[in-house]
Amino acid sequence: MAIKPFLDEDFLLDTETGRALWHEHAKLMPIHDYHCHLPPEQIAQNKAFADLAELWLGGDHYKWRAMRTNGVPERFITGDASPFEKFSKWAETGPQTLRNPLYHWTHLELRRYFGIEKLLSPATAREIWEEANAKLATPEFRVHGLIRRSNVKVICTTDDPIDSLEHHRAVAKLGLGTVVLPSFRPDKGMAIEAPQAWNAWVDRLGALTGDSLKDFDAFLAAIQKRHDFFGENGCRVSDRGLETAYAEDFSLSEIRKIFKKVRSGKAPDGQELLKFRSAMLLEFARMDHAKGWVMQIHIGAQRNNSTRMKAALGPDTGFDSIGDAAVAAPLAKFLDRLDQDDRLPKTILYNLNPRDNEVFATMIGNFQGGGVPGKIQFGSGWWFLDQKDGMERQMNALSSLGLLSRFVGMLTDSRSFVSYPRHEYFRRILCMLLGRDVEHGEIPADMELLGTMVRNISFNNAKDYFGIPIP
Repeated sequence: MAIKPFLDEDFLLDTETGRALWHEHAKLMPIHDYHCHLPPEQIAQNKAFADLAELWLGGDHYKWRAMRTNGVPERFITGDASPFEKFSKWAETGPQTLRNPLYHWTHLELRRYFGIEKLLSPATAREIWEEANAKLATPEFRVHGLIRRSNVKVICTTDDPIDSLEHHRAVAKLGLGTVVLPSFRPDKGMAIEAPQAWNAWVDRLGALTGDSLKDFDAFLAAIQKRHDFFGENGCRVSDRGLETAYAEDFSLSEIRKIFKKVRSGKAPDGQELLKFRSAMLLEFARMDHAKGWVMQIHIGAQRNNSTRMKAALGPDTGFDSIGDAAVAAPLAKFLDRLDQDDRLPKTILYNLNPRDNEVFATMIGNFQGGGVPGKIQFGSGWWFLDQKDGMERQMNALSSLGLLSRFVGMLTDSRSFVSYPRHEYFRRILCMLLGRDVEHGEIPADMELLGTMVRNISFNNAKDYFGIPIP
């Protein structure tokens, strides 16, 4: 059997049907990136990147983790080494990432954006560096050019309730051709386990809303004002990042007491923390429902595992992992509380532990309805699962236990403007799975039916589900 070339036009596609679905359908669809961490100020500024190290390595903790595992000293990762020294260390690490999705992503990005087909290695580092940097110095490779090159129609960033959204308003005036909207991420409003940081955040919230926020009712009213402000600026999506779902029983009087306790600078006990988180999750969800927003909940990260490195570098620097907290019972209770009084918004649930794939795929079926196709979604493979095996397992669970045809598809969840080949990666895997099913006689070779399904999962389902106007 002939060896297939690496990353050829039929990459991952091992059947005629799969190839046809990719080339005639999936490949042609634009991107609806409904959840990412792209900095809106860089979009507003149409940022130019100084070099490939800034574009590729600045803030990318996927690469940082791989470099640490490869024995690269921290100075060449987050330290004071020169940009080319850092890039050289990534070039040394690249060949060691075989069978890690980073190997695929790295070379997809080199090809799709720079037309570079060389394999990254120490031997090619200087040549790739100079060729990519020459293109980055041109106007076409500023942020707006990268977005257009990727055919992105919608970008939803991730934003704190106290953000000014000034950059989103600036982008709206540019005529970019891509809708860039904020997403409401109120996690800091629940973070009473760290009273000093939480109180500082509440003080900033109060300054924005004109209240000292000495009691819970005023705090909740201030959150509502910011929720309204986000809505006025086009927001249609919210997000939470949780270790697990929170659904403790509580009374309003208890929550008011807990608020005053933490507002005075005292730390809550374990039960108080769970009650407060449970109350706030419900309140945030009810706000989303009232506006018809989509609520996203990312569940299962165990964060900042290295105390030493968090102290040195801060959070979100590559020291998080998959958690294993029990989720089924509290998640069901949380969703049911909202459903009982018909205030459950459209919801996308993402798991980080693959153990929970079937839990989530069946959980969403408990709360569908209301005439909304796929109202409750099992989100695409997230973070450690946004790779080939993770995507396959997520789609197989959803196919077996729900309706894959109503799936809203992929998102980047990235801070990089050249991470959009992850959508290509996802779509190729989708086409691969469907093509194999046809070859095995498990689904009909009906290209009209299959092509429509692929186009919908690639873009149309998200367009209809989020309802964001696209020019």
